Amino acid sequence: MKNQSEKAAIFRALHERDRAFIIPNPWDIGSAKMLEALGFEALATTSWGFAYSIGKADGAVDRDTMLAHAAQLAAATDLPVSADLENGYADEPAGVAETVRLAAAAGLAGCSIEDLPLGREAGPYDIDFAAARVRAAVEAARALPFSFVLTARAENFIADRPDLADTIARLRAFADAGADVVYAPGLRTEEEIGAVVRAVDRPLNVLVGLAGMTMTLDDLSRIGVRRISVGSGLARVAYSAARSVATEMHERGSFAGLSR
Repeated sequence: MKNQSEKAAIFRALHERDRAFIIPNPWDIGSAKMLEALGFEALATTSWGFAYSIGKADGAVDRDTMLAHAAQLAAATDLPVSADLENGYADEPAGVAETVRLAAAAGLAGCSIEDLPLGREAGPYDIDFAAARVRAAVEAARALPFSFVLTARAENFIADRPDLADTIARLRAFADAGADVVYAPGLRTEEEIGAVVRAVDRPLNVLVGLAGMTMTLDDLSRIGVRRISVGSGLARVAYSAARSVATEMHERGSFAGLSR
């Protein structure tokens, strides 16, 4: 097994290529091992996928539980693992910094921090405060004895605020605060994604699998995207298939779905 420092160095190097890489999102140890066996080069946790697997809603998992889950995945695979740590499980910058330190202690190669309060009942943080949170996270990451990739997320589009100009302003502020990677889940079109790539001098992560989004790995690489994630997509596919077959068994007494 590679040690944490080796995994972290590999993870950072993946972002320096001139072509995007896919970082799929397992929701448990089994799915992580499956994705590793298929040949993927890095993994990222999914807060929704894990929450659903333990019968909770997205945003309802506490920091300790989420970090314990991330530590299990990091220990189960030879691949670098980055964790979806929602808003850092704190509003104040100091709390976010502590979450980054705990993420490193869990064996992770990186993590992402959102600019939206946990639970998503409110809109994104004020841009200056959001940037201060990222700056605190970056300072904690830089103090580590190995390379830790800090991804800063702008949640406008996920929070039903499709304001591209504000999203770009936020991502620029996060880059200025030292974020290694920027991420605005919810971008769907080549125009939106291209505008972010041109405006922000950091590797961009793009979430795929959204309705109406048909771009391929080649398409996104051509635009300038460096990392592609699927969020809760794989978990949703798995649970959707299981639900469909179980419904068929319960309502029609048919087991045909099990052989499909």
